[in-house]
Amino acid sequence: MSARRLRIRAGAEERAALTRLVPEGESAGGELCDAVAAGGAGPDALLARVVWCRLIEPGDAVAGTLIEALGASPALDVLAGDEAPQRLAEAAAAVGVEITRRSLAAAIARWRPRLDRPATIADLDRAVAAGLQVIVPESPLWPTALNDLGVHAPQVLWVRGDATALARTGLAVVGARACTGYGTSVTAELVDAAGSAGFSIVSGAAYGIDAVAHRAALAAGAPTVAVLAGGADRAYPASHEKLLDRIAAEGAVCSEMVPGAAPTRWRFLQRNRSIAALATATLVTEAGMRSGSLNTAGHAAELGRSLGAVPGPVTSAASAGCHRLIRDYGATLVTNADELREFLGLGDAAGQLLDGLCERQSAAHRRVLDALPLRGHRSAEDVALAAGLVLEEVRAVLAELELIGFAVRVETGRGAAHWRLVRRE
Repeated sequence: MSARRLRIRAGAEERAALTRLVPEGESAGGELCDAVAAGGAGPDALLARVVWCRLIEPGDAVAGTLIEALGASPALDVLAGDEAPQRLAEAAAAVGVEITRRSLAAAIARWRPRLDRPATIADLDRAVAAGLQVIVPESPLWPTALNDLGVHAPQVLWVRGDATALARTGLAVVGARACTGYGTSVTAELVDAAGSAGFSIVSGAAYGIDAVAHRAALAAGAPTVAVLAGGADRAYPASHEKLLDRIAAEGAVCSEMVPGAAPTRWRFLQRNRSIAALATATLVTEAGMRSGSLNTAGHAAELGRSLGAVPGPVTSAASAGCHRLIRDYGATLVTNADELREFLGLGDAAGQLLDGLCERQSAAHRRVLDALPLRGHRSAEDVALAAGLVLEEVRAVLAELELIGFAVRVETGRGAAHWRLVRRE
């Protein structure tokens, strides 16, 4: 369909689909809710974002600049009209943004062939059929960390699963597709530690380290987010369909590409910028010198995110990329859970407290720990008897052990509380 004939307004079909795609809590009574409209994402503006999502490839700075300066809907209206290069340049200049006619002409030549209203309606229908949600920068659920990408930020996120997972404090865990047993083991260990510390795990659902990171997060009960290079409704790689279903059930699968879009090399590279932006820190657990995960690390560094890497055997080509990040790019060396917590800025307060306690009263604390049952429970009096300590000292030690997560109080309903040991792997 020609640009001149395209109608950039939400008709009945678009409104019906958009209402079903807006996350629960942002839509009501069959209409887009006031919370979205108040942010500037009424039906027409929301549709314009969706159209732009089809027109551009990820990271298109010219489109991002125009949309930031003019708004998604006004910029699209000008694009669809006559004399688009001149009018877009004039409109941008009017708000103090300079874009050369040459770059605009080249961009318009890229975008206009994709202006296709039936295709956009098909995108919306496919999203509805796949149970996707559409999140735009004006949405209350938009992960504001993506705004750090500036004009390179996504225009839309298509989400399968819990959209609130996108805004959680996250650690990006990436690495080689052809990972070794060492890489698998260390990734699982560190992901478990990050999940226990309350971090979500962000990765790309690829073979190797990505898949290990997602599976370890799921096993630990931690939320996890998969950022795809193709449509969020499209399992890639196909063999990870069940894994992606599990991620969507307990976290979120997202993409800036329209539903059904195929992943390409460029889209994989640009997907990495979103992985880095969504997380507060990026950890590369195993990577060769040519690993795509180094691209994610580069984006994290450009964004000012914390960057960590796990060393491997000096003879292992699979860890050469990690060694380069540590040696040449100042990545933090991470070898265990304690170092990971330090890297994440947690300081391991509980561990420090325990160390201090053990330095002061190691015998008393160890004797109380020995006296606590793993199954069942004991009163403080019985613990004191088993440990050979006075009751007042045992009560003080139990309070400290509860604070740092080594003991738990059990209310029995029969007066004084009982205590039991907390299993710590």
